[in-house]
Amino acid sequence: MPQITFKEQTIDYEIKRSRRAKRLKLAVHTDGRVVLTLPWLASLKLAERFIEAKAGWVAKQVAKFKSANFSLTKITKVDYLANKTKAKKLISERVAYFNQIYKFKINKITIKNQQTRWGSCSRQGNLNFNFRLIFLPQILADYIVVHELCHLRELNHSPRFWALVAKTFPNYKMARQDLKRAGLSLM
Repeated sequence: MPQITFKEQTIDYEIKRSRRAKRLKLAVHTDGRVVLTLPWLASLKLAERFIEAKAGWVAKQVAKFKSANFSLTKITKVDYLANKTKAKKLISERVAYFNQIYKFKINKITIKNQQTRWGSCSRQGNLNFNFRLIFLPQILADYIVVHELCHLRELNHSPRFWALVAKTFPNYKMARQDLKRAGLSLM
């Protein structure tokens, strides 16, 4: 497994190649795993230079998750199965609540046990949510619901998309920051 070193701390990381990736993506998961995703044709030399340049940030994130004894990482498949129905009910209620304003056509809502996303939206009008939303403060879960709901109209993060989000969630910037500050961003 490849490694980087920062201030005498050695950190293992995983390299994944993706045909869909357009740029290098570095993620530090709440369980301390570090994953570098590369576009299919990107060179390993480029990957090494990229992660070395980010070594300080990686070390900081890994240390933050270790010191926080981060509780969401301890959730198992059994927890998912036990909470999936509750999550579906609560999230569906919040989607319905916010969609009273937007009136978007929703195909279906699915609850998943995702490791890197809070939610997603497909071109077919499907909304997918991470069951872990039920463990978040309500305001952060609502932000994620509104965010994905607005992707039904705008499948991007353009100014039009953010204007849609702001229509019902004017403090969305604060919610995004709170997710990041708390180390809760699974993205």
